[in-house]
Amino acid sequence: MKTVNHKPAQKVKKVRKKVKHVFPVVIERDEGGFFACCPTMQGCYTDGDTFEEAVKNIREVIDLIIEDRLACGEEIPGDEVVSIMTVEVEV
Repeated sequence: MKTVNHKPAQKVKKVRKKVKHVFPVVIERDEGGFFACCPTMQGCYTDGDTFEEAVKNIREVIDLIIEDRLACGEEIPGDEVVSIMTVEVEV
């Protein structure tokens, strides 16, 4: 009797081509450090003790939201233009 060595089928992992996206981010100083948000992504906000930490943290939050949306088959928001401006108010 001949013995045949069968290897289990390997799962093929889909490799997604990386695409660069640019998102607007607003960073504000607050009483405890800095607050950062991405206006084009609902619920995308974080904070940091320093400006640099807030920037690092908002990048991580954006990455997590994108990964979650892709896993759920949802679209990534477009690279929308958001106007950031100042408004003068006299009180």
